[in-house]
Amino acid sequence: MAQAPRVAGTCYFKVDGEQLELKGSLECPITDKNLETVMGLTGVAGYKETHRAPFIKGTFIFTLAFPLAKLNEGRDMTITAELANGKVYTLSGAYLIGEPNAKGDDGEVELEFNGVKGIWQ
Repeated sequence: MAQAPRVAGTCYFKVDGEQLELKGSLECPITDKNLETVMGLTGVAGYKETHRAPFIKGTFIFTLAFPLAKLNEGRDMTITAELANGKVYTLSGAYLIGEPNAKGDDGEVELEFNGVKGIWQ
């Protein structure tokens, strides 16, 4: 009987080569476009295609070595997420978006990055 492949588990997350401690819930887009059905009076008329911003988001452990200055000032970062299944998502031209806040009771911070280009390898 063949062994089942690993599809989830340990993941590595790096910002400009510096590894962050990922706690969980990492998300990367599978597609770079959104498709939406366009309906007419007689049914489906076609679809509408729009681009979506490349992104990576996740929950991280807020360690003493957490690179606050790099994340606050970074406007052209390269971020890589190496998933347990062997897939790697690379976000280039990346910058932090939103209003990230440290949660002292959990020792974590949720971060979302957008970028110029995201590719799967």
